[in-house]
Amino acid sequence: MDLSNVEQSPKMTLLANYQVPRYLVDEALLHFDLDKSKTRVISTLKMRLNPESSAGECVLDGESLDLISIKLDGKLLSDSEYEVNSKSLTIAEVPEQFELEIITEIHPDQNTALEGLYHSGRLLCTQCEAEGFRRITYYPDRPDVMTVFTVTIVADAKQWPVMLSNGNLEEQGQFNDGRHWVRWHDPHPKPSYLFALVAGDLYCQQDHFRTMNGRDVTLRIYVDPENKHKCDHALVSLKQSMKWDEEVYGREYDLDVFMIVAVNDFNMGAMENKGLNIFNAACVLATPETATDDDFYTIQSIVAHEYFHNWSGNRVTCRDWFQLSLKEGFTVMRDQSFSADLNSAAVQRIDDVNGLRSMQFAEDAGPMAHPVRPDSYIEISNFYTVTIYEKGAEVVRMIKTLVGDEGFRKGTDLYFDRHDGQAVTTDDFVKAIEDANSVDLSQFKRWYEQAGTPELSVKTHYDPVQQRFSLILRQSCPATPGQENKLNFHIPVAVGLLDSDGNNMPMQLAEEVTPYDGDTRVLSLTETEQTFEFIHVSEEPVASVLRGFSAPVKLKYDLTNKQLAFLMGRDTDSFNRWDAGQQLMINVLLEIVDDIQKQNTLALSPLLLSQLEAVLNDEQLDPALVAKMLTLPTENYLAAQMPVADVDGIHQAREFAKRQIAISLKPLFNARYESLSKQKKYQFNAEDMAARSLKNLCLSYLAATDDPLQMQRCLRQMKVTDNMTELLAGLRLMVDQAGPEREHALRAFYEQWKHDRQVVDKWLSVQAVSKLPDTLLRVKALMKHEAFNIKNPNNVRALIGQFCRNNPVHFHAKDGSGYRFLAEQILVLDKLNPQVAARMLGALNSWRRYDLERQELMKASLEQIATQKDLSADVYEIVTKYLAA
Repeated sequence: MDLSNVEQSPKMTLLANYQVPRYLVDEALLHFDLDKSKTRVISTLKMRLNPESSAGECVLDGESLDLISIKLDGKLLSDSEYEVNSKSLTIAEVPEQFELEIITEIHPDQNTALEGLYHSGRLLCTQCEAEGFRRITYYPDRPDVMTVFTVTIVADAKQWPVMLSNGNLEEQGQFNDGRHWVRWHDPHPKPSYLFALVAGDLYCQQDHFRTMNGRDVTLRIYVDPENKHKCDHALVSLKQSMKWDEEVYGREYDLDVFMIVAVNDFNMGAMENKGLNIFNAACVLATPETATDDDFYTIQSIVAHEYFHNWSGNRVTCRDWFQLSLKEGFTVMRDQSFSADLNSAAVQRIDDVNGLRSMQFAEDAGPMAHPVRPDSYIEISNFYTVTIYEKGAEVVRMIKTLVGDEGFRKGTDLYFDRHDGQAVTTDDFVKAIEDANSVDLSQFKRWYEQAGTPELSVKTHYDPVQQRFSLILRQSCPATPGQENKLNFHIPVAVGLLDSDGNNMPMQLAEEVTPYDGDTRVLSLTETEQTFEFIHVSEEPVASVLRGFSAPVKLKYDLTNKQLAFLMGRDTDSFNRWDAGQQLMINVLLEIVDDIQKQNTLALSPLLLSQLEAVLNDEQLDPALVAKMLTLPTENYLAAQMPVADVDGIHQAREFAKRQIAISLKPLFNARYESLSKQKKYQFNAEDMAARSLKNLCLSYLAATDDPLQMQRCLRQMKVTDNMTELLAGLRLMVDQAGPEREHALRAFYEQWKHDRQVVDKWLSVQAVSKLPDTLLRVKALMKHEAFNIKNPNNVRALIGQFCRNNPVHFHAKDGSGYRFLAEQILVLDKLNPQVAARMLGALNSWRRYDLERQELMKASLEQIATQKDLSADVYEIVTKYLAA
């Protein structure tokens, strides 16, 4: 396709073109007269010339605003004294210090993009990150303009009884006409993206937290009244987060009140607005009857993430959006550590790496590959990516690995103290770590600058006479868009050596005098190739490389299936034990795919079966780890391991392997299931979650035996359980079985839970990922169901997103129906909510990895989108990059 024929070409923003803001805003006084159809905003800005800039015209960002009037130092400006267009307001001449009053009107009920101020059910609420504040009033809407905000809200007291904004409540009162008002003041300077406002008829659940210095902080969660019984877990998680941040990072909360509001229509998971976090309702509401273990776990993590932003994102924020990972990568790493400390550290690490490999590695290998600190963007919303968040977290984790826990704490203390109240860069973060530890991380910073997933190749050599073991490490990184040649990374490689009994062996390097005292040591790979020689090694070891996944790399280590089985059974590092099992499964499954392609008789490796049997029999192992070790790699991940993804072959191979494992180990699965089925009241804790995860995994294998009695077992579990975790596990298995029992189970589930939006999304999702051949037809029918609204991002993600991302055998149907369906939905969504539309496009990120017939069908769908008139910048940027790759 000739992309020059595409009419629109939105402006590219470059990091190299960064300039400091010309004018700063010391204080912003905002007055809102709220109404869902027409809200009037009076903005009074106390501005001054930035001493680092030079005088000139004053340009303020603004979109979808009705401008009523402008006053400069009290003087009403005429039309000739300013210029306004669809993106900005420009005043040609202003003094070095001045006060600007701007009156605008906005229309929340028409705002389907869900940016700025919008209407959602019984609420008016805001979403200002990244560039939503410009939809509220004219303002220098960029993160490096730090301002003290005071906000007055006026509204009808009956319709909007609760009115919230950032900071502390200063005053409130009533008018005689049925309206009331409140004034909020945030003493901490912040950028406009952290501004928040919420108004509505809300229930408030309140608690308190005493900080390490004895201050009492009021905690409040606001929800729709019908959800008032779903707040307890979020409040507990919040208090756990506050305590953990004090103990681990020495960070104390700094306002009198901390508030969370649950919103049904939200583009993101949650938003860390200073003192007033706004959450997608799905990420805050939970009871055992309506939320799964994964939901409870996710809520705990997200509540922590947004709270931790109070320091890593709010008190110290990013200078520009290229530095987004400064706050997001660092905070993801913090919330992952929090979850690991409160739950199972091994399972947390496995989940983190699984997500990284499945999504971020694919992003790095595709046309949207970009560095953790990008060089350019067209639409910043497209860079809220797994690279910025999850790979950014891995980069911070590597820094911690290199300087140690104590050194990292010293570095972060210096970072927070040095930059409190500032908007800074990733370089500033690394510099603080360097200065606190007297280390040089200049080569390490390439992790921020270079895209792509490095490949780490491992070779070994053992000299029995000298008792020397050589570990030869080599690094490379494939070309990515705009970066053909890569410089060497600084890669921390955590290594252990195991003897034939699985015991850790000495790891003294040849150049060392003092023996190394530890089971794992971190080697620094900084050259293209380096050899590390270990001495006094009494027998040839098996090297356990990249323990704990110490760097986000692809490991090329040619271990035999027998060696992988050994590590799966004996490695003392839990992550590497799981990882060896996963690699063994991948090898076996790809061999079956090859046999399918050659039309050979299919058989499952006895070696894999014996290892799985040993894991299942090991009652000393954490049941959560057992469940992870018994879970087959996903079809999407298997596809990424093939030069050309064989969609149907992978699906057939995985189904065959699962059935053979299920039949061979049926007595063991049955015994473990029954032993874990003792009825007890639901609790959210690591031990009980582990038991439920293994129980449900056993049930999924038993269902794969095609024994009709197992469907009755699923139904029985659904009827007797007291929690959504086990109920949904049964329903997922029922949905893959055609017949009246399936339809009855789905109808009964919906009738029971149709009043609960979060549970209905689960009902939509389980149908979207069904293996049955009519799944796409069912998805289309569900789009016409009363439960689905295409304007609701959660509905879209639950149904369309799940089908396109997590049902590969049907999304990649040979007739191209899945691709055409996605293209049609993206064009509809682009008119309603460009952010959601752009994110749906991610299902086509790896389109060139498939066979030529599928490539042509995917390309046709991409071209259909690209040639659409008036395409949003969000979708335009992604689709043109996909086609140009």
